[in-house]
Amino acid sequence: MARLRLLGPAREAAGVAEVELEGEDVAAVLDGARARFGPGFAELLGRSAIWLNGSPATAGQPVGAGDELAVLPPVSGG
Repeated sequence: MARLRLLGPAREAAGVAEVELEGEDVAAVLDGARARFGPGFAELLGRSAIWLNGSPATAGQPVGAGDELAVLPPVSGG
């Protein structure tokens, strides 16, 4: 299982700061998160950056036990 860390608005949309999810790759883990947290979360996820173990991730990257995905929603301000 991979740990999915949710930051800022993603945490608010999901109602949790982190969760462990099954998945062979980044896309599968994110699909599980969409199913678990619903359409509002899914919409936000589409605008967010996804990082795997501290580096930008791509959908097909393999994910294993102990890996950490982070959802970084867009921020505004200045």
